[in-house]
Amino acid sequence: MSERLAAVARKPKIGLVAGGLGAYWPQFPDLLPQLRRSAARVTERMREFDAEVVDVGFISDAQEGAVAAEKLRAADCDLIVGFLTTYMTATMLVPIAQRSGAPVLLINLQPTEAMDHASFDTGAWLAYCGACPLPEMANAFERVGVPFRSVSGYLEDQRAWDRIGRWIRAAGVRSVLRHGRHGLMGHLYPGMYDVSTDLTMVTGNLGGHVEVLEFDDLRVRVQQVKDDEVAAKLAETREVFELADSVVEEDLAWAARVSVGLDRMVADFDLDSLAYYHRGLDGEIHEKLGAGMILGSSLLTARGVPAAGEYELRTSLAMLICDRFGAGGSFTELQALNFRDAVVEMGHDGPGHLAISERRPLLRGLGVYHGKRGWGVSVEFDVRHGPVTLVGLGQTRDGRYKIVASEGEVVGGPLLQIGNTTSRVDFGCDPGEWTDAWSASGVAHHWALATGRLLPELRALADLTGLELVEVAA
Repeated sequence: MSERLAAVARKPKIGLVAGGLGAYWPQFPDLLPQLRRSAARVTERMREFDAEVVDVGFISDAQEGAVAAEKLRAADCDLIVGFLTTYMTATMLVPIAQRSGAPVLLINLQPTEAMDHASFDTGAWLAYCGACPLPEMANAFERVGVPFRSVSGYLEDQRAWDRIGRWIRAAGVRSVLRHGRHGLMGHLYPGMYDVSTDLTMVTGNLGGHVEVLEFDDLRVRVQQVKDDEVAAKLAETREVFELADSVVEEDLAWAARVSVGLDRMVADFDLDSLAYYHRGLDGEIHEKLGAGMILGSSLLTARGVPAAGEYELRTSLAMLICDRFGAGGSFTELQALNFRDAVVEMGHDGPGHLAISERRPLLRGLGVYHGKRGWGVSVEFDVRHGPVTLVGLGQTRDGRYKIVASEGEVVGGPLLQIGNTTSRVDFGCDPGEWTDAWSASGVAHHWALATGRLLPELRALADLTGLELVEVAA
């Protein structure tokens, strides 16, 4: 595996600042040491997340706040966390929020679940007073035009830390989108108006960069693949997949060769995602390349570089979002409605996210691809049974992106055996009514199918990115 494919995904950079009102320190000498202990515990817990933490220490007045603001601005953080240890004035945190250029999360975590009212004096109470400045911060942030979000709880409150973790993970996904490099190779599947994408709008809505690729970028790399590399890829394939009797060895070897070329192209262009399509003609090389991509695209997707067919850039981005939330994200569209079992059958011919398969995925040989030219091997599997979330990126008339999502449950039952990914999803309602509601959301006809219930994470991501979130439930 290339260094690029083996690399750990970019970690979010989280700025951390704690503070309290300096006027209290001479009045209550035991207070500041206690608050610093609380701040140290917050720092310790923050470092447990899969993130880089930039801790600028404890501030006691506006001047120290301004110094912290400059440090955090220079650090180029993905999220700023302000710990309200006790009362503090808005002027201590507003400059940090304004200058950092990053979303800000305020946390109010008192030392324990409740005060000991019988023994507490004023100084002891003030260590529990982090809630007091929270409305002040919210008011000031609103008036200066800084979006506001907060988590309140106590230091060892797991519910609060789960919520904090959700914001950190969402900041990580936002960071991947802001810094990501997304490959777009080939051309639009003729007639698919819904998936056509204005490349400027990708950067305008999400940040990042779209690398426009030619199929020749893949062709030259496939031509350079050596036989021992093909053999290694075939060994990997046989380890990952069950092979149906219909698989033709020549077609499998070609898919393996294309897979090695894909790995090399992704590494050379430093891609975080890929969308592709090429129609081809009469078995020429570009048609053969397009037909041979399903194996390599599925292996890439399972390693955290989502690859979607049919030139579906917005779906490859939705798959990337799901993958970075640790939920997989497989290329999906509607296949059929099952009114007898009250499920919606969905999946796709072509690449899938192998890491979220219910069982060992199958490679099936196909003499013809429906709706596409060429032939070869295709992936067949069912997404892991249990809760799932559908995630798509829609686009409004004015060019704005929106996240469209719906939660359901993948259940067992009969599946087609035609070389497609297929899952039976129960949305707890009539399949026709759900399909009408989903289609009315403005989602395109492809999306990512991810494991778990992601709506809380998607709400946080929508807040941090400014995207609208449309939650579909029939």
